[in-house]
Amino acid sequence: MELLVGIGALLSLVGIIGIIWSVVKVRRAKANSATDEELRAKIQAVLPLNLGAFLLSVLGLMCVVVGVILG
Repeated sequence: MELLVGIGALLSLVGIIGIIWSVVKVRRAKANSATDEELRAKIQAVLPLNLGAFLLSVLGLMCVVVGVILG
């Protein structure tokens, strides 16, 4: 079960890095966009990264919880 906790922690860490990366990309888009439509398109392009990062983070936390409960 220690392996499950380690894998879960790694998945959560990768998810958090992805969330931070998506925040940085959106802030850059806000600073560099001239029009509202351009900003909307850039944010929509970052949305899959953001959702995927949240999914990885949640899956990692679930692995950690299951590993702790079973361990």
